[in-house]
Amino acid sequence: MNTAGTIDRPMTRDPQQRPLPKQDPTMTSDSDIPNHRGIDADSLRQNRTRQMQLMPESLARAHMNDRLYEAESERRALRVTSARRLQRRAERASLRARRALAMAVMQ
Repeated sequence: MNTAGTIDRPMTRDPQQRPLPKQDPTMTSDSDIPNHRGIDADSLRQNRTRQMQLMPESLARAHMNDRLYEAESERRALRVTSARRLQRRAERASLRARRALAMAVMQ
């Protein structure tokens, strides 16, 4: 059976009994939006166009954050691979030194 919920709290289809979905913290709630009853249509239009002009800026900021995260993770991966390479090189040098010491002792 593919239903969400538990035995104690089964999933309900009644919208009044359903829990509210979690709201994205970047979104504003209805209480955060000021009441526009005393504001004329021109100022509302001007505010809307200002928000529309700021949208590409916020999209670019989000894109840059994604790119920075990708670059940092790629740098971390390169550091790990170079550290492994250096570890293998050190292990080979250690084995060569042990072998040389054993040869010197045997002679």
